[in-house]
Amino acid sequence: MSETVVASKFKWSDLVKKEDWWAIWLGFIIIFLSFLSKTTGAFNFKAAKLHKWATSEAPTILDAFNGVLPSLLMTLIVLGVLFAIGLKVMGSDVGKFAIAFPVVFILATLAYLFAAHAGIKNYLGYAFWALGIGLLVSNTVKTPEWLKPAVKTEYYIKTGLVLLGAEILFSNIVKFGIYGLGIAWGVTPVVVIFMWLYGTRVLKMVSKPMVIVIATATSVCGVSAAIAAAAASKAKKDDLTFAIGLTLIFTVLMMIGMPLIIKAIGMDPMIGGAWMGGTIDATGAVVLAGEALGPVAAQVAAMVKMIQNVLIGIIAFAIAVFWVTKVEKDADGPSVGASEIWHRFPKFILGFIAASVIFSFIVEPGLGTKATKSILDISKSYRGWCFCLAFTSIGLESNFKEMAELVQGGKPLWLYIVGQSFNLVLTLLVAWLLLSGVIFPVPQLTV
Repeated sequence: MSETVVASKFKWSDLVKKEDWWAIWLGFIIIFLSFLSKTTGAFNFKAAKLHKWATSEAPTILDAFNGVLPSLLMTLIVLGVLFAIGLKVMGSDVGKFAIAFPVVFILATLAYLFAAHAGIKNYLGYAFWALGIGLLVSNTVKTPEWLKPAVKTEYYIKTGLVLLGAEILFSNIVKFGIYGLGIAWGVTPVVVIFMWLYGTRVLKMVSKPMVIVIATATSVCGVSAAIAAAAASKAKKDDLTFAIGLTLIFTVLMMIGMPLIIKAIGMDPMIGGAWMGGTIDATGAVVLAGEALGPVAAQVAAMVKMIQNVLIGIIAFAIAVFWVTKVEKDADGPSVGASEIWHRFPKFILGFIAASVIFSFIVEPGLGTKATKSILDISKSYRGWCFCLAFTSIGLESNFKEMAELVQGGKPLWLYIVGQSFNLVLTLLVAWLLLSGVIFPVPQLTV
């Protein structure tokens, strides 16, 4: 009988000593403060948002900061204090973090500033600029040592993902019913499995974490799914950076190209919206692409993507289990017990799921959709800053020379191209089968 690997036992101190748990606590603190802010009206807790500029009403770059500076300072203080508390309890040097964090925050603010330009706002989001600014620093002047205490990629990412969980409401599944489930949940696992087999058995890629991260980013929802998959598979930051870079580039291309193709061939807007919702990686890009086709396509695209987003936590859990039971298990070695799965499982995913369940089955039924949305508008503003800080940190930690070594003869690029092509064909087929009216009645949506 094979020996069972026993993980280190859970200790109650892990709840205040591990980063995953602090991501949950900080996420729920922000959610709670957002709830209090909206329901009591006693204070304004919403994070800063820069204004759109380079327009006739706001022509200069300074107009982006018009009336925003107090909110920007508050956002810096709130996030700095919350992250510092967690680091202090976990044993890090908070003094060094306090010196470095404002600089990382300023770089993230620059990313939001570029993304707010009227001419490029709809094409290149803050994630692109944050990653680019970080990469520019790290590959030219190099990231200074004194800045590194605030370069906390995973800390920011995990907290942001817990906040994202609150935005994934199960009521979205009800709105589009079996159609959305078939398109979003039916295709996604098939694409993940196809890309895993193609990457490991056909391309024979050395980095298996990179394979699963690219596969998940392609099939689920881009950056957020890549982050969750990277945590579950213990992927290196370079693997994640490369996957995110691919995702961002092709998201822009698909966001611009797919509406043009759909219009050119006269595809039904509902089928076109579902096709884009299931294949374009970023939620924001999906909404923009859907808007280009009209209200029906926009609504369908958004619903398919949101239903697909629910899979982030489920996919991350499945990857964590698969990784410790199959990928890292020596064929002749010991089997892996449930305790090892729990030990390796990214705990912040529990916060993601808990936030989704609480808002879906307690907050929304109790307060109503409108009030729930107003609360989420606040927590979402902090989620955006957490992700922006994370993308900036990824750039600051990454080096082009090291990334070039990961290309492995262009295999990751081929994995993405072949996988996304398979995803496009399969999603279009399923969308047509469900929404063309040939087999099932076409759902009647109110727009």
